[in-house]
Order: sequence, then structure tokens, then C-alpha cells
Amino acid sequence: MPSYEQLSELLAPATTVLLTVECQQGVVGPDSALPELAEEARSSGALANVARLVAAAHRGGVQVIHAVAERRPDGRGASRNARLFRAAERLPVQQLSGTTAVRLAVPIEAAEEDLVVRRLHGLSPIQGTEVDALLRNLGCRTLIVTGVSANVAIPNAVFDAVNRGYTAVVPTDAIAGVPSDYTPAMIRNTLALVATVATTDEVLACVSRQRRTVRR
Repeated sequence: MPSYEQLSELLAPATTVLLTVECQQGVVGPDSALPELAEEARSSGALANVARLVAAAHRGGVQVIHAVAERRPDGRGASRNARLFRAAERLPVQQLSGTTAVRLAVPIEAAEEDLVVRRLHGLSPIQGTEVDALLRNLGCRTLIVTGVSANVAIPNAVFDAVNRGYTAVVPTDAIAGVPSDYTPAMIRNTLALVATVATTDEVLACVSRQRRTVRR
């Protein structure tokens, strides 16, 4: 774990962006297409911690981007080159554009200044989407990655961020995957090698301290 001073230096509000990944009703909500993942995200406290981080970002002047995965009703442009995509086509809940499934899940509350990036293809919220261009235009240097899943989208986001020159910060209790013991193993053996890992409370302490410092 980084020291408070090291983490605070990384999380300067003007150069930090908080990314939420697939924190949408059809993924982590009560009527999820993936009930096991939704249950893990909620019972572990990960979704609640994402909401806490989003609220703190709003208060502290940190930009928030919500990355949402969806598909057109006709499936046009969607990826089919992996078993995961083909399985998703058969799920009872579809992440269709314009439906409640692709709205942010409670208890996350979006603000007017938040940006929402919707993708129709692929595994990553960064590769092949607007996110990288938005981050550069925002002057981002540090990307806080939160959401689901630790199995696929979260490591994709972290790797893509690092490959593009950003410093990735992963709040370990604000991401979730299945089974429950997979997430800590992924963090310990993979994400910790390329990202700065911390707890939600540690990130919140830094963001709160930065806010008080700016006000002075």
C-alpha cells in the first residue's frame, strides 16, 4: 500500500479522473443479467464504495466518467468473437441502448458534470471508446478505476490506462468479480504489479484532504 503522502500526490483533483465501469442496472442492479456478479458487488460493499467515491469526487472537484456497456436491439456492431459475447446474447436481461438496464445502478448518483461513455463492442471501457481522448482533454494523469468485473473489464481498463501513460489507482474494495476469492487474487498477483492499490477509505481521505486544502 502507498503512503498517504504518495497517494495524495497522485490524486491531485485537477489531474485525476474517477472511472466507474459497468455500474449499470443490468449488470449490478437487482434485475441483473449476471445475478452472481450483482450479488457479489452488493454484498461485498464494492458498489456502495463506488457510490461513496463518486459522491466524494463530486464534492472534491474530481471529474467522473461512467463507462457503460450496451448493445443495439439489432446487435449491429456488437462483438461476437469470444465465448463471453455469444453467451451474453442468450441472457434473459439484455443491455439494450435506451433501456433501464444501461442506467446507473443505485446507490450511485450522477452529477450534471459527469461524462457517460457508452460502448457497443469489445471488452474494455478505454480501448476503442472516447475515454482516452476525454482523459487527455481533461488533463488527466491519474485514473481511479472502479466497478466490475475484476474478471474482465477492470484488468482491461487498468492495462489500457497504463499502456497509454496514465497512472492507475485501484481501490481494492470498490471492484468486484466472481467467485468472491478471485478479486483479491487478481489484485495481489496482477493489478498490484501495474497499478497503485489502496482502500476506498484511503482514497477518500486523500480526496477530502485535497478539498480542504483547496478551500484554504
